[in-house]
Amino acid sequence: MARLFGTDGIRGLGNRDLTPELALSVAAAAAAVLAPRDGSHRPVAVVGRDPRASGEMLQAAVCAGLASAGADVLQVGVLPTPGVAHLVGALNADLGVMISASHNPMPDNGIKIFAAGGHKLDDVVEDAIEAALAQPAERPIGAGVGRIYDITDAHDRYVAHLLASTPNRLDGLKVVVDCANGAAWAAAPQAYREAGAEVIAINALPDGENINDGCGSTHLEPLRAAVLAEGADLGIAHDGDADRCLAVDAAGEVIDGDQIMAVLALALRDSGELVDDTMVVTVMSNLGLHLAMRDAGVKLRSTAVGDRYVLEELRGAGLALGGEQSGHVVLPGYATTGDGLLTAMRLMARVVATGRPLAELAGVMHRLPQVLVNVRVADKAAVAGSASVGAAVTQVETELGDTGRVLLRPSGTEQLVRVMVEAPTHDLAQSCADRLAAVVSAAS
Repeated sequence: MARLFGTDGIRGLGNRDLTPELALSVAAAAAAVLAPRDGSHRPVAVVGRDPRASGEMLQAAVCAGLASAGADVLQVGVLPTPGVAHLVGALNADLGVMISASHNPMPDNGIKIFAAGGHKLDDVVEDAIEAALAQPAERPIGAGVGRIYDITDAHDRYVAHLLASTPNRLDGLKVVVDCANGAAWAAAPQAYREAGAEVIAINALPDGENINDGCGSTHLEPLRAAVLAEGADLGIAHDGDADRCLAVDAAGEVIDGDQIMAVLALALRDSGELVDDTMVVTVMSNLGLHLAMRDAGVKLRSTAVGDRYVLEELRGAGLALGGEQSGHVVLPGYATTGDGLLTAMRLMARVVATGRPLAELAGVMHRLPQVLVNVRVADKAAVAGSASVGAAVTQVETELGDTGRVLLRPSGTEQLVRVMVEAPTHDLAQSCADRLAAVVSAAS
């Protein structure tokens, strides 16, 4: 049987893969593992969601499951994932549940679970929740059944946290924010305005069906066009649950997660907050980031792809900054998970504090052309470990020397081998990737 939890919670097609029955059972099992009834206190859970249509149904099921396990439920409604994580800690809850499929299309949905303090779960705890699904549980009755309450000031609490985590005001800055018709539709414009920025919000009218639909961090053209039309200083793009942030500069050029991390790393270094002058990235981060940070005296630690692995490394080493090229950026001193709004506010604060445009700040890093080719295979592990593939990778690495790099890794979810090549030019990166892809395919 396949593992229920993926790299970021449970995901599937709403009401087909991710049914109300499953949501209820998972919530009850999560309460049993994370907040067992031991008589010392009454367990409390925070529950939020993004605006997609199936979220209403799944929220009802999750709340029912938690209450059936004896946990009181604090519903915060539509709120970014990092807002839910923050409130788990701020409200001293035992656990939290966010119902969202992040940047996925509207028909999908997902369940993300946070432990006390707002921290993501490790594999051991996820496995315990899966095991609890198969175990009969004694349910409380009478006054032991959990109650369900609405927290009406959740947005204000979260925005206040963001403002307190921003080193300076954003007065004089004109920004366009693409809310992806998602969970940040209200919180992002509110936070940026209260920090002093002039804000133009686009894709901020969710109707339950338009989340991530041609907008947000996976579709940057509307933002680029709006920044140019409005003459804005920069643009910010969030995904459906707002745990990631990408940007565009005043000329409409894309500033990806690697470049954002480069800007924030230097800001934290200058303020003395960059612990051990070290940042955590994944193996997919661009070689240009490695070169720029080496020149700036900032050390990098690399993890597997996935913000959970970045989080584990940050927490284990007590470091202050990490993230992914996709725009998941984690600042553990201020948040327990990737927070797109916090990232955006810290980025804009750096622009205001230095008086330098975003393009100039991001120019500290030269992004090398990067080509990714996915090769479908019969046995990804066998192919990735084959001698012919290894020899081909070594040959390309020798040709590129220190001007590029090769990353070949099996997909975590499909029978695919991902071939990534970075090189001084796009044409060279493409030709090297195509050569390696042909060897991978032949080895299948």
